[in-house]
Amino acid sequence: MSKQNDILLPSPLFRDPIYDCPTDPTVIWNQAEGMWYLFYTQRRPTDTAIGVSWVHGTKIGVASSRGGGKWLYRGTLEGLDIERGHNTFWAPEIIWAEGIYHMYVSYITGIPTDWDYPRQMLHYTSLNLWDWNFAGRLDLKSDRVIDACVYEIAPHRYKMWYKDEAHDSRTYAAISDDLYEWTVLGAEVTDCAQEGPNVFELGGQKWMISDFWSGLAVYHSEDFCHWTRCANLLEQSGHRPMDRGLGHHADVLVRGERAFLFYFCHPYASECDDDDSAPETLTKQDRNKAVVQVAELFIRNGELHCDRDAQVFWPV
Repeated sequence: MSKQNDILLPSPLFRDPIYDCPTDPTVIWNQAEGMWYLFYTQRRPTDTAIGVSWVHGTKIGVASSRGGGKWLYRGTLEGLDIERGHNTFWAPEIIWAEGIYHMYVSYITGIPTDWDYPRQMLHYTSLNLWDWNFAGRLDLKSDRVIDACVYEIAPHRYKMWYKDEAHDSRTYAAISDDLYEWTVLGAEVTDCAQEGPNVFELGGQKWMISDFWSGLAVYHSEDFCHWTRCANLLEQSGHRPMDRGLGHHADVLVRGERAFLFYFCHPYASECDDDDSAPETLTKQDRNKAVVQVAELFIRNGELHCDRDAQVFWPV
């Protein structure tokens, strides 16, 4: 769907020029600069890796765009460390609420070479999306929590959804009236293991999407609490440049009556080995690389849909 003067977005939308592996994207308007900002986990597939060290030691990458059609890499967020050493930051959730930006980010001490290390959720605040003040560690009654999503479900009442790996990687929820102190509500989506939940409203309805590693699971709710499974998204490769493989860990940005799905995919991963357009010889580093893509969401017959192959036009 496009209107006069809308900007045609490229495919891929963004590639990280340092490590070529931006994941877990989130897009927000920077009010101080009058620009769109893209934040993401800057994975390191081109660095020497032992085990899974390449997905650790990650910083939060930043790219900006005035119109949405061309994105400039701006570096990484600095000053986030809460202890000495080279540590790990994953999956930023950034919202504007109560007159300030809030970031909830997954954190791991150091650079582990395996998965058996605690994960925490950290909270930061900022007025300009660059200078962040540490507001504390969230007590979510688990030491294996990642991938926060925060949404205002009623005036000044906020709900967080996140993956709890200590409880079969189900989606758990917490509630807050001030964005600082959170009360854990317990498991909320339990039909399958998943990560990267994202909640939004579109067409007067409440939706959740999450990454269950076979595409994106979609849920519908009447109350932000009880969720009904719907048809999946991004289960099949697309045909746009580098839009191959499953769609992973997505963010939804609603603009008026339109919604845009920002996701990442591995264009040369093993899941698309049968793709004739992929290089004949791929290194392990190549298979781990990722790009950020975007598709427009729409509702048809009460179901959430997106056409992965359609051109995407960004409203100006």
